[in-house]
Amino acid sequence: MAESIISVEHVHKSVTDSTGTLAILRDIDFSLAARETAAIVGASGSGKSTLLSIIAGLDTPTQGTVRIAGEDLFALDEDARAGLRARKVGFVFQSFQLMGNLTALENVMLPLELADRRDARKTAAEMLARVGLSQRLGHYPRVLSGGEQQRVALARAFVVQPAVLLADEPTGSLDFATGETVMELMFALNREQGTTLVLVTHDHAIAERCEHRITIEAGRIVP
Repeated sequence: MAESIISVEHVHKSVTDSTGTLAILRDIDFSLAARETAAIVGASGSGKSTLLSIIAGLDTPTQGTVRIAGEDLFALDEDARAGLRARKVGFVFQSFQLMGNLTALENVMLPLELADRRDARKTAAEMLARVGLSQRLGHYPRVLSGGEQQRVALARAFVVQPAVLLADEPTGSLDFATGETVMELMFALNREQGTTLVLVTHDHAIAERCEHRITIEAGRIVP
């Protein structure tokens, strides 16, 4: 059996306030190997985005373990988790999360520069060409369409060739045709780089394109 790149082991998440304790995730347990694709689906409020944040190490579980490429995320301190994310994990968000004061090229260069890559400019330009934006290198996000912004976000995510790509409703802010184009590109880049892809989506057509579907209801995985 292939070694797991992502291993989520009996993860629970609950929050407590003056009204009591709310269980958000209950005993989530699954693993994915290199190159596999998985869609996390479920109704709004079911815990999908919380699960994705925990897989990324951006949120902490109340109980349980998450391993990325064999490393226990929550045995690491925050700096070490951030370092692991920089090396192993790419992100694509519904709201693009581009830096408004940076050009398309500078946005894609950013993770390379953080990794002290001397070829950051050349590599970022090549990645933007791969997503069809070679004529938009010097443009700021505010003058790019939604689809163009999401392609910049894809380029930024894939430019470091991450072992894992996490995407939270990547087409949620796009019209149908633009969303289709972006997803074709995401799956193509995923195949080219051999990334393990985990995405949260409400779109059943997108979910059906993934090898695995993880359905969350009331914080639990259901068949």
